[in-house]
Amino acid sequence: MKNLLRLRTLILIWLSWALIMIGYQIYVAARFQPSRPDNALSWTANETRRNSNDGKIYLLEPFLNDHVAWDSEYYLSIAVGGYDDPAMRAVPPNFSWNSPILKPKGEEPTWTSQNYSFFPLYPTVMRFVMIPLQVFGLTAIATATLAGVLVSLLGTLGAMVALWDLARDDLGESGARRAAFYLLILPGSMFLAQIYTEGLFLGLSFGALALARRDKWLWAALLAALAVWTRAAGFLLLVPMIWYWFQNGHFTKLRLKSSLPELWIVVLLFVPLLSWLLWNIVIGTPFQFVSTTYYSRGILLLDESRKAWENAWTALTTGHPNSQAYYLVEFASIAFGVFCSLWMLRRYPALALYSLLVIFFSLTSGVAQGMHRYVLAAPVIFLLPANWGKHEAFDRAWTLGNVLLMGVFAAMFTFDYWAG
Repeated sequence: MKNLLRLRTLILIWLSWALIMIGYQIYVAARFQPSRPDNALSWTANETRRNSNDGKIYLLEPFLNDHVAWDSEYYLSIAVGGYDDPAMRAVPPNFSWNSPILKPKGEEPTWTSQNYSFFPLYPTVMRFVMIPLQVFGLTAIATATLAGVLVSLLGTLGAMVALWDLARDDLGESGARRAAFYLLILPGSMFLAQIYTEGLFLGLSFGALALARRDKWLWAALLAALAVWTRAAGFLLLVPMIWYWFQNGHFTKLRLKSSLPELWIVVLLFVPLLSWLLWNIVIGTPFQFVSTTYYSRGILLLDESRKAWENAWTALTTGHPNSQAYYLVEFASIAFGVFCSLWMLRRYPALALYSLLVIFFSLTSGVAQGMHRYVLAAPVIFLLPANWGKHEAFDRAWTLGNVLLMGVFAAMFTFDYWAG
């Protein structure tokens, strides 16, 4: 009963945040229009003109359109038409940025759909949630949009509950609630209310961490597997799961007596890696083709990433004011994530190590952008401020600064500006 009362408070905070985010984005769209285009990055000017979304049917549906931009298009396409959706653009086998030619998959069935660069779980869950929502009589794209927003919001609630559970033994009830609240207000946290994978991924990955810490291995493995099929970084859950396995004494038990239950736990530990291998077998080839050929992304692209971040630093120090403002948040997010991870290494070793791995994995994808979104997967960036937030001055300042900046990013997303 006591836990239910505690969760009721979290649910009320989450519900208030969800309604405020939806209302805020409606109000912003109705109140003003920004000057176009957005010059944050070298390529964003072409993509942020008034007619830039012409022909992109999944970005033009009016219903809840404030929550749809950029990669939302692909999740909606997969949910409505599958990976080989005829309406989605496809990449030719000889694609080159010197002559960037894309055509609808329906016109070129042998080409590879851009959808293959995105993981399957989020749009698959959207497709299932769409079934009962058909009662509202909306178009297929509108129904998928409503489903996607609901999945993101419910995933965020799961992440809040998991983070609260991870924090409460150490920070107490108020500190744990503070950590869950801080999850909602970082600048990148506005993605938790959009057609993006962040809400679902955080709910699954944080849930897997909380369950593994409490020796709930079957459920932890299940959530970890689902996290892997949501975002590539999910396979890194293997590391903290192994850490908790040692910490909870299972290695000693296995060494003293190789019982079937202990051996079964060992198998469950490697579910994140097995899930990643399974995904790689099923759609890994087209994923790698589109990701590397069109998006210039990959895993541990050290040299490409170094050059990209050197260029980003140049843009921060000498570039256009839009670029400087954007990259200031990017570099601040990286520095903050690394700082929190190192600071909390002794206090939360499993979570801090996992956080460092997530940050490094994202840093070395080959492209210098989106880090304020990717660091959300590092749980320590909420736990350290939650600890400091017991001081009222820090709590108020942290809340005010983050909410104001998150409002800027939510407004940019609403107007299809580049928000990372």
